[in-house]
Amino acid sequence: MPKKNKPIYLDHSATTPVDKAVLKTMPPYFTKNYGNPSSLHSFGQTASAAVSQARENIAEILNCAPKEIIFTSGATEADNLAIFGVVSALRKNNPAKPHIITSSIEHPAVLEPVNRLEAEGAEVTYLPVNAKGAVSLEKFKEAIKDSTVFISIMYVNSEVGAIQPISEMGKIIERINRERAGRNNKNRIYFHTDAVQALNFLNCGVEYLKVDLLSLSGHKIYGPKGVGALFARSGTPMLGVQLGGHHEKNLRSGTLNVPGIVGLGHAIKFCAKNREKNNKLILKLRNEFIAGIKKRIPDVIVNTDINNATPSHANLSFVGAEGEAILIALDIEGVAVSTGSACASASLKASPVLLAMGVKEEIAHSAIRFTLGKYNTAAEIRRVLKILPPLVKKLRQMAPK
Repeated sequence: MPKKNKPIYLDHSATTPVDKAVLKTMPPYFTKNYGNPSSLHSFGQTASAAVSQARENIAEILNCAPKEIIFTSGATEADNLAIFGVVSALRKNNPAKPHIITSSIEHPAVLEPVNRLEAEGAEVTYLPVNAKGAVSLEKFKEAIKDSTVFISIMYVNSEVGAIQPISEMGKIIERINRERAGRNNKNRIYFHTDAVQALNFLNCGVEYLKVDLLSLSGHKIYGPKGVGALFARSGTPMLGVQLGGHHEKNLRSGTLNVPGIVGLGHAIKFCAKNREKNNKLILKLRNEFIAGIKKRIPDVIVNTDINNATPSHANLSFVGAEGEAILIALDIEGVAVSTGSACASASLKASPVLLAMGVKEEIAHSAIRFTLGKYNTAAEIRRVLKILPPLVKKLRQMAPK
């Protein structure tokens, strides 16, 4: 029998495999050091020490204090806690109608909480993006008004990889907050970024970014699923949204996922330590892949702005072929890709991100998101470049005219 080819995974924006070195750190906290970190006995204190070490690891990478790290079940919960927690606290102290700013291409974990706050009476501005998926700093500045109290802009878009100018936005907000303080305007702006897709590739130091809140997730950085964290700067007003205990400074009730937290703490260290080396490897493969596609397949549109994106992303539209059909055909060949955000992949609607960038609906329907990771190889890229051209040609021939 012919040898079956090993599957190729090109969907790292959806999730990443757990690094073997990370995995090795977790088993003792399932079977040996299994105490509840809130318990006072030695079992509990051993678990608590492991949680504290993970908190310190994360704080070191984010350049913040360990006490500013709140553990969550993932970035979705971290986003919800940041948005609902801060806005609820602000409303408690000031019932006036708050103004919130976000972008039109945020992850649903940001957009849906903001949508709910809007339905409950908040004023919301959804900033547009340009054809490259980036928010204009001019439009950002124009959107801020005296009633603006909360802004959430993602650092990297998960579908096209576009990098937003978070540090520049943070400087603008910092200046406005100083001016407000000078005018005795108590409406301070709190700035949140979802950095889930950025941590592998970019500087996420909170002083560099000038953010008050930052969300991250373990499974996007070669760590375990079901664990994440929220950085919340000291002094940021916040109410807990998950009640029933006194964990995480009364902001996030629930027994801590110690094995997951241990894995997250190690994953973020490895991520930062190997970032430059991994970036070079992934960038080389990604650029060779895009060049190979353009050489071998006509009528391909590159939706990712490779000059302002993570090295991982290659979002391509294969004009005349349906994206879902390409995804299924590639999966049969053992190649895993996506048509957009994994959280919305069950939807057959065109990507809202691509539509927000001005991509025509029929072109958006032909889009495939390839996202590379540190374990991908040049041989895998060559194999995909061999598989894809005849597959796209066949699907174009089959498409209704």
